Amino acid sequence: MTARPANAHQARLLRLLRDGGPNSRAQLGDRVDLSRSKLAVEVDRLLETGLVVADGLAASRGGRRSHNIRLAPQLRFLGVDIGATSIDVAVTNAELEILGHINQPMDVREGPVAVFEQVLSMAAKLKASGLAEGFDGAGIGVPGPVRFPEGVPVAPPIMPGWDGFPVREALSQELGCPVMVDNDVNLMAMGEQHAGVARSVGDFLCVKIGTGIGCGIVVGGEVHRGTTGSAGDIGHILAVPDGRPCACGNRGCLEAHFSGAALARDAKEAAQHGLSAELASRLETNGTLTAVDVAAAAAAGDATALDLIREGGNRTGQVIAGLVSFFNPGLVVIGGGVTGLGHTLLAAIRTQVYRQSLPLATGNLPIVLGELGPTAGVIGAARLISDHLFSPA
Repeated sequence: MTARPANAHQARLLRLLRDGGPNSRAQLGDRVDLSRSKLAVEVDRLLETGLVVADGLAASRGGRRSHNIRLAPQLRFLGVDIGATSIDVAVTNAELEILGHINQPMDVREGPVAVFEQVLSMAAKLKASGLAEGFDGAGIGVPGPVRFPEGVPVAPPIMPGWDGFPVREALSQELGCPVMVDNDVNLMAMGEQHAGVARSVGDFLCVKIGTGIGCGIVVGGEVHRGTTGSAGDIGHILAVPDGRPCACGNRGCLEAHFSGAALARDAKEAAQHGLSAELASRLETNGTLTAVDVAAAAAAGDATALDLIREGGNRTGQVIAGLVSFFNPGLVVIGGGVTGLGHTLLAAIRTQVYRQSLPLATGNLPIVLGELGPTAGVIGAARLISDHLFSPA
């Protein structure tokens, strides 16, 4: 993809076609503040660039029928969501529909070189399957703070060896296309906004509970990253005074007391102390415990597993309650690997938020699980790069 929109009007048209699919000129005219003649000029210029194509006749609205316009069907975006323990890679079309998706386990602590070798191998596999001849752009999510303009991770607590690594520059050279990089939870928020539970919401919080805990903040339909890109790092808000040591160097952080890693540690300790026969059995069988084991034990009615989930949900809810009182969002989305804990976790979070925040902030506040699961991040990554490419050069 070499062409870019020449002005804000063309960029607006491209994003409308991305988010709404094929549209007639008349329908596009209803959505943008342009005269009919000016709209015709901008659409014709986009057709000349090859970014959009004619797509058959539109339904009649009286008078002469117009042609539908759609984004060029050959455009391909690569979405990459790097988590603490796994990588998701997907190919999408220009409307951000997933055409192919691969997930593989990978420990982010192995460092950027090993992780990106895996990413490039997965991307090559998707290309070899015939889904794409090449990529017009790629979006990358990483599980730590990112200095957004440069696409560089900054002192990420669970990513040793990544501080200052030029992710955007390195992958752009390898993939041969523009690359944008962001924090993984921001991309989860963008994915849920584009195709998930937050489609019609302008102001919302998207909390990701996985190996770590983060929060995507969407204000007026746009992700708020803060001055240096660290907005939403709620896993390091104090939850327990003088509590456990955290990977960030402080004590009592929410992440140290409730995250995938903290939950696994607490479950193992409970099993070893004879507090849960169900968890002890799973520990003996598997040699380790994860949040998945806690969820399964809770589903089987294990009281200790249920208590662990409720306690973690209460602590998370206390932090979210403060965010709700401060930000007054229209929706709170809970996502990430630990959401396999399901409605026990959700109920505990809701209880704390509704109890602690003012009624004016919570009276019409849905707190829900994300709809998209592991695809939210890759859709958000594709949206990130398309936002960049569908902006005036």
